[in-house]
Amino acid sequence: MLRALSITQFKAPWALKESSSPMIRRTLPAVFALLFSTPLLAGQQTLFSFVRPAAVVNVVTEDASLPQYNAEQTAEGEVLRRVVFNPVQQPKLRLSPQAGAWDWSSATALTLRLQSAMDWALTVDVTVQSSDGKTLTSRIDLPAGPAQTVYVPLKASSPLSQGMRAGPPMPWVHEGQRVLLTSSAGEVDLKQVVSVTLSMNKPNVAQSILIERVGTQDDDQLQKAVYTGLIDGYGQSTRGRWPEKIVSDDQLKAAASREQQQLKGWLGERSKLKLDKFGGISDGPAFEAKGFFRTEKRDGRWYLVTPEGHPFYSLGVNTVAADGGRTYVAGRETMFSALPQAGEALAQFYGEGNNNDGNGSARGRNFNQGRWFDFYAANIERSHGTPCTPVAASEKAPAVECPVASFDKQRWQGHSLDRLQAWGFNTLGNWSEPSLGQASRMPYTLPLSIVGDYTSISTGMDWWGGMPDPFDPRFAMATERAVAIAARDHRDDPWLIGYFADNELAWAAPGDDPKARYALAYGTLRLTTDVPAKRAFLKQLRDKYRNQAGLSKAWGIDLPAWELMEDPGFEPPLPSPEHPEIEADFKYFQKVFAETYFKTIADSLKWHAPNHLLLGGRYAVSTPEAVAACAEYCDVISFNFYTPKPQDGYDFNQLKALDKPVLVSEFQFGSRDRGPFWPGPMEVAKEEGRAPAYASFVKAALDEPSIVGVHWFQYLDQPASGRLLDGENGHFGLVGITDVPFQGFVDGVRKSNLQTQEQFGKTLSVTEKAPTTP
Repeated sequence: MLRALSITQFKAPWALKESSSPMIRRTLPAVFALLFSTPLLAGQQTLFSFVRPAAVVNVVTEDASLPQYNAEQTAEGEVLRRVVFNPVQQPKLRLSPQAGAWDWSSATALTLRLQSAMDWALTVDVTVQSSDGKTLTSRIDLPAGPAQTVYVPLKASSPLSQGMRAGPPMPWVHEGQRVLLTSSAGEVDLKQVVSVTLSMNKPNVAQSILIERVGTQDDDQLQKAVYTGLIDGYGQSTRGRWPEKIVSDDQLKAAASREQQQLKGWLGERSKLKLDKFGGISDGPAFEAKGFFRTEKRDGRWYLVTPEGHPFYSLGVNTVAADGGRTYVAGRETMFSALPQAGEALAQFYGEGNNNDGNGSARGRNFNQGRWFDFYAANIERSHGTPCTPVAASEKAPAVECPVASFDKQRWQGHSLDRLQAWGFNTLGNWSEPSLGQASRMPYTLPLSIVGDYTSISTGMDWWGGMPDPFDPRFAMATERAVAIAARDHRDDPWLIGYFADNELAWAAPGDDPKARYALAYGTLRLTTDVPAKRAFLKQLRDKYRNQAGLSKAWGIDLPAWELMEDPGFEPPLPSPEHPEIEADFKYFQKVFAETYFKTIADSLKWHAPNHLLLGGRYAVSTPEAVAACAEYCDVISFNFYTPKPQDGYDFNQLKALDKPVLVSEFQFGSRDRGPFWPGPMEVAKEEGRAPAYASFVKAALDEPSIVGVHWFQYLDQPASGRLLDGENGHFGLVGITDVPFQGFVDGVRKSNLQTQEQFGKTLSVTEKAPTTP
């Protein structure tokens, strides 16, 4: 039901004209409460006030209502008007000019004074539309509590425009008011704005908000203020406090000293465990020792086996590296409250880079090249370097110059390995510092990054680039080169478990529709025939159907000439029950594509590194064809699961049919209360929830007989201002940007890891009398 309210003049709250028509014309009430009104911030203009209506604005509700004829006073003394959104598909409140359109060409943002009228946070969608039908959309995560002034940028904007994945926590107090800056997407003609709509998506029960006014902002001072002075001299957020936050160098040194004593005790306890030198369970059943890591299935369960012949459950950590604290500062120096000046010791930790590579990971992101600063390395220097204060020369003494700061990598390596072993880990996961593996203290894995001038295929995602074309001979050459280089220094190293075949390739597009599922087939057919994959696809279809008549009948299309399929941009039909051959052809092409890809890598690895495992493709998105091909040519299937437990990430009944071991190559849980602004894909409500979530995930993994290990992402928190690669700024770490561990989380992780190893040992007891597989 629609309800229209035309605001034409200022009337007393009891003024009401009823109508029997379903469209009810009503005058919103005035409230004589100027003392309770919230002052406008600088640059803000009121378009319409729900409390003291004066402008001529049409207000229409759809499956929503303004149930009270007068506004209400909140606990904080503000006066706002209640809007109720009913539990339907999409209840709405829409404002529009009584005639013509609004000219917002000089405005930078839409502003709304809002409050959740519930005891919980609400999500409100905002849509601004112009006369040409174009829209700009924004989503407001409106917290419970007092009112806030919400700013919706009128040009597409997000934290990526400031160089980071997620912006600082909102609301934020600015000029005495709680403000909430949102992201926006889309585009409108700001000279011809015809409506502003507030809506909710499928509320389960009636939800209410309180609203005072809608307006515009004519400058970008708020947006600038939000990101000014956001990061302190240690690389931490200035907008929060938490137990591990560092405020002085002395505090850093004291934390490092305390940790050393703790690690000494934990490493002493580890030395009492019955492990072989690689971390395998030495008091369990014997497997054949072959000098390198391998896999074996026994009594329905898959195992990794150490070079000494002992079962090994891989508990790993990704990205144990010293360069994870680098963040771009060029062009956004005002974001940082204290950066080293030229000549200062810590200025050694500046560098230059360029991550504007054109991939999906760089799309829409500013500040992705130029000068960077490494906060993590600088903080380690603060913790373990020699203090020095430069002194100018005088008549009585010569000048004292401080030595240039240098990162003590050897000390960092030893300390990092001590930590991982003390915390119950036994594997260096992907992207870890190569020299850590060379220390012969912990088994490690390596990535195969295959780069070259071969053609690629877009599936629409392309986060790390298009799909490599495995039919292109240049891909085989690039693979041979990448594998040879990767294996050169590791061919005979028993500490190396194996290699990952690239990372998170776009085997499909996001979504559940057929075009996402078969994005690789669609993307290939849109290309020109100089692309080897398209030639392979067309040959497949020619071999099957012989001519365009056969294909036309099978696909239910009218294809007058075969050459029309060779044209760039050819769009095949969607799969349908009436024409099952469409889907069958797509599946077969994607099957051959995946088999060709993995066989190329496997053949090269067998030649250059025959003693090491091929650990799969680290799937973020996948297709059944890609997973099956991986199972055929790889020793292990690897998945990056950002889910509460592994079984939520894939159907393990399907994996059982493939009969291959599975490695969880990434998982994570994060919160918003430890500095970085993004909790990561798997958010928990607070820091205290991370350790239980970790324990639950690892337990569920151990209960799955095909899973041979789990690797946490990652060792170090990402910079709050965004990492170099793609601006991610997540709370992923076991340690923060200051190199201080999150003690509660680390305690829980250590306990879970030790329990996992103990339980893993118990599962072995049932196979103790089983014969060793030759």
